[in-house]
Amino acid sequence: MRITIEGASEEFERKLLDLLAERRDELAVSVDTVWDVDRAMVFLNTLNEDARQFVRLVVESDGHLEAAVLREAFPRGLRGPTVALTYALKRGVKHDWWPEGTEAPVTVVYGGGPQDGWRQASAYEMSGEDLLAFRAALARYDATTSRPSWDEDAPSAFAVNPGWGADDDVPRALHDDPPTAPNFPDRATR
Repeated sequence: MRITIEGASEEFERKLLDLLAERRDELAVSVDTVWDVDRAMVFLNTLNEDARQFVRLVVESDGHLEAAVLREAFPRGLRGPTVALTYALKRGVKHDWWPEGTEAPVTVVYGGGPQDGWRQASAYEMSGEDLLAFRAALARYDATTSRPSWDEDAPSAFAVNPGWGADDDVPRALHDDPPTAPNFPDRATR
């Protein structure tokens, strides 16, 4: 825990430290580990696309999604997205984006099966409070990262770029003899 008091005299600092030492047994320290919209936004921004989609699917299913549905959405397996979620949580603690002890926003639910061995996840959940924060964060994320949609097919990778001539090996801007334009003086007049 870090407490920062700026502009205090040395005497105040000494008295405060003495008081804390004297009342140590009476103090109760609480840490804010609740997911709010800003923390959720930071969390989403640190995720790769698959992990962000994983969170989105859980949120869109009102906080509970069967693992079978997620396995269909991620045919290569759930390990990649779930590991990314774990690393993002640890990265946030490391960078002081949220305090240690902050719980993962998406938790795994295990169904029946062998109790002494490996068990497969049956569902993934997000609690009601976290769900509201992440729903708002996803809406904000979508609003700030909107990408233009294509109204037509993507251009061919083999098409000639508009800045290049059909027989050029460098863009026209790099040619020794740039084209003459009304606001672009001819090389001879320079």
